[in-house]
Amino acid sequence: MSGDGQVMETTVPVAAEFDSFYRKEFPAMVALAASVGAGTAIAEDVAQEAMVKAHRNWAKISSYDNPGAWVRRVTINLATSTARRRATEVKAKLRLRRRARPPMAAASPIAEPIWAAVAQLPRQQRAAIALYYLEDRPVAEIAEILECAPATAKVHLHRARTHLAEVLRLDGSIA
Repeated sequence: MSGDGQVMETTVPVAAEFDSFYRKEFPAMVALAASVGAGTAIAEDVAQEAMVKAHRNWAKISSYDNPGAWVRRVTINLATSTARRRATEVKAKLRLRRRARPPMAAASPIAEPIWAAVAQLPRQQRAAIALYYLEDRPVAEIAEILECAPATAKVHLHRARTHLAEVLRLDGSIA
């Protein structure tokens, strides 16, 4: 409140700015989280957690040249951590059962053979492929999001494409 009893509206533009950012970026963060390894079942939770972190730090993040790069980096990290944690939980449950069965293969979050193959790539390559093909991001922006040089982002894309071509040819997905 100001000295004359009126409510000051300094937070409304900031809140509106974040709301706009959220509406614009959230669907892309869900797709990115699912593609990087969180799986479609929890991709929304991962994206929401990244957005909560962005909201908590919005005063700082909103001053960045590209706040979207920051939230993408957080989403990739959270999706990777979530996938790693889920894999650890599955391994622990299997050890507890002490059965001589082979471990259950995790269901592919994306049905297409290409995205199933992408799920097998190393983290940075998965992220580069998802950012390039799902979000149509230029290499320079991918480099910014992944916090690497543009040449390194190109290497991630090249290696991912090469690996995918080999894998998809071997399993008959590509003629």
